[in-house]
Amino acid sequence: MADTPVRLLRLLALLPTRPSWSGSELADRTGVTTRTVRHDVDRLRELGYEVVARPGAGGGYRLAAGAALPPLLLDDDEAVAVAAGLATAASGTVTGIEETSLRALAKLEQTMPSRLRHRVDALRSATLSAPAGGPTVDPEVLTTLAQACARYERVRFDYRAHDGGASTRDVEPHRLVHTGRRWYLLAWDVTAADWRTFRADRLAPRVPTGPRFAPRDPPDGDALRHVLRGVGSRAWPHPARVRIAASADAVAERISRVGGVLTPVDAATCVLETGGPSLPELAGYLASLEVPFEVLEPDALRDALRSMAARCAAAADAAGS
Repeated sequence: MADTPVRLLRLLALLPTRPSWSGSELADRTGVTTRTVRHDVDRLRELGYEVVARPGAGGGYRLAAGAALPPLLLDDDEAVAVAAGLATAASGTVTGIEETSLRALAKLEQTMPSRLRHRVDALRSATLSAPAGGPTVDPEVLTTLAQACARYERVRFDYRAHDGGASTRDVEPHRLVHTGRRWYLLAWDVTAADWRTFRADRLAPRVPTGPRFAPRDPPDGDALRHVLRGVGSRAWPHPARVRIAASADAVAERISRVGGVLTPVDAATCVLETGGPSLPELAGYLASLEVPFEVLEPDALRDALRSMAARCAAAADAAGS
């Protein structure tokens, strides 16, 4: 029979892998009696782990979230993944997370065996992260919004629009969407009776949240795609749709996640919904993709492309004269 610390570690490794374990299953896996399992579960509770026991034929043990934060049990790959995530978060888009992430990373590395520290050090020394730049989001804002999404509770918040205008919104929050540079809230605006996307760094929630609401299906059946379409095309002063003579996968490698929304037409064609601050800039962006395309809308974009083509041709002729 393994000694008590080893058995406790085995229990901690087993419990999260299933919604519930019977006492006999845990006894078989750890090589002890069901009575010893009960004693070990009591010991885990004393250490701060909330192990819920439900009696009866359909009962068993499960690991619940506790009020305190006891030590985590991670395997090698999980520990390295968490360390890499914390290192990346140190240059993230959440206010104050840089210092917090570095503190957590330091604590994690102190508990790592040398073989894992070497892997994390190698990953860190070989990786460069560019700061995200731009405004960041208060973590309490993200937490409040995330909890409201999970609990289906309405949220009222003060919002500052792009032009500086202030308003108070009453919404049914659906999802938080992170594009890699910005956080957005997709929500049903109660007043407008329509879906809206809000920049999380521009809103200040009013607490408490509530009342509860019945969840709605996301627009177009895909919350992420809807937000990316808005950020990549409809949010621009000059939105556009173009048909590209290349596969959606090939074009996706040439644009950022917020560069537009791609819809496959067939194996060799796709439609890109995008936009820009001006038609000349939009024309230049599309030309930079270096793939054949056809403008579906707006017509004014064709004129901008013709003008750009004429200037480029003149510049090429002048260089050769």
